[in-house]
Amino acid sequence: MSKQSSEGAATVPGGTLQSEPHGTPQSEPHGTPESELCGTSLSGDPLSQDQATELAQAFKALADPVRLRLLSLIASHAGGEACVCDLTGTFDLTGPTISHHLKILRETGLVTSERRATWVYYRAAPDVLARLSAVLRPAPLHLPETSAETEIPA
Repeated sequence: MSKQSSEGAATVPGGTLQSEPHGTPQSEPHGTPESELCGTSLSGDPLSQDQATELAQAFKALADPVRLRLLSLIASHAGGEACVCDLTGTFDLTGPTISHHLKILRETGLVTSERRATWVYYRAAPDVLARLSAVLRPAPLHLPETSAETEIPA
């Protein structure tokens, strides 16, 4: 008997980073249409205050080495999900400390969780990670066209 967690969406100041656990679409981030957030790039249009606040919370969560490693372990685990029991032995940290880091990853929408009996299983939220990577993606280079008549001095 499994109980689905409702922690797939996280409210952060200025908005909500949404994840789509198990392919179930959720509502758009508060105040920011999904298409606007997905198409946002630092080298494109400037970020709004709400977008910057929302994205900064997710990047801040990833700025901690333990959380970054936890996310990596979860995302690379067989089947795309990892039990908390698979994660705790990897670190020289107490269970409550690991739980704290996992809670922050859940609250920012970077992972989703599902309780199965006594264990909690975690999945990376690929849609949230895609939004974060889209922000960092550079704009395409637009090189001036060169004509055959243009000579490069020797």
